[in-house]
Amino acid sequence: MTTCNPLQVQAFDTADVAEQIRATPGWVQHYQQMSPGHFAGRVRYLDLQGVEIYEEQMNTRVEQNFSAPEGSLAFCFDRSDNALYVLNGESRNIWITPENYQEIAVVFGPEFVQRHGLNVARLEGLFMAPLNSGQNALFSRWLSGTLTRLAQTLDPPSKEALTQQLLEDCLYILDNACVCLDRGGLQRRAEERAVMKRIGEWAADAPEDTLNLLELSQVSGVSLRQLQHAFKAYTGMTPTHWLRLRRLNSARRELLSRTAMDTTVAEVAMHWSFWHLGRFSSSYRALFNELPSQTLARKPCGATGRG
Repeated sequence: MTTCNPLQVQAFDTADVAEQIRATPGWVQHYQQMSPGHFAGRVRYLDLQGVEIYEEQMNTRVEQNFSAPEGSLAFCFDRSDNALYVLNGESRNIWITPENYQEIAVVFGPEFVQRHGLNVARLEGLFMAPLNSGQNALFSRWLSGTLTRLAQTLDPPSKEALTQQLLEDCLYILDNACVCLDRGGLQRRAEERAVMKRIGEWAADAPEDTLNLLELSQVSGVSLRQLQHAFKAYTGMTPTHWLRLRRLNSARRELLSRTAMDTTVAEVAMHWSFWHLGRFSSSYRALFNELPSQTLARKPCGATGRG
């Protein structure tokens, strides 16, 4: 007798960063598109009731300001550099993905973490550091293949067996991983991460606020030179470029939420401090591959926030 697969893999194709956010429930995130073109993303998701697997793909560079679900422990495998990044639910992180980014993650929920005695505090210092192991690429490929097989097979493994295997494999890989930075590099990275954490917290708490370069330096608590070094390390761009892309993304969100009956492109541009309409339209089209007037002509979308 044929039985239904109790392990249901959900898949979502997305056409905007806001849709990408909604496709990964439980995470507190704010995404902004940071390279030109029509955004195209995909999320595959498997809920094992206490343990979750996510696979995420995005074609453009995207700024991710995020924290994992509270009380959780996440093992995120970046398939662009085959590094493992460990996250907890307390740290708020900000970084910018490369183009054609692929990541797969195993998230152990708070009840699972407590039940199995996973001492998250002992991992302090490893969060968001690139952990490299010879098993990273193999495990991420196996995990992606597992999602594909589970979406097709009617004879899946038991949920308990798969959950236990995920726990043992992630801890084994973590045990064999090494931080590929010397002690001085680790110290510099910790300082740069602290700078970006402060900026990330400001960006998450005030997503529609704008700052100039000196105000951003004040928020970060460091000199302009240190701010520039931190941005280069974590985003590959200058703070000024980041601020400009942030304003373009804010203008897009406003255009998507309004209609041509109650605003104009010029009003939105000036609201976000773009005082030359032609340059605004050109920059907007270069980033999003459509004119701001085309965005405004769309049917207004709903709220994009998520808890």
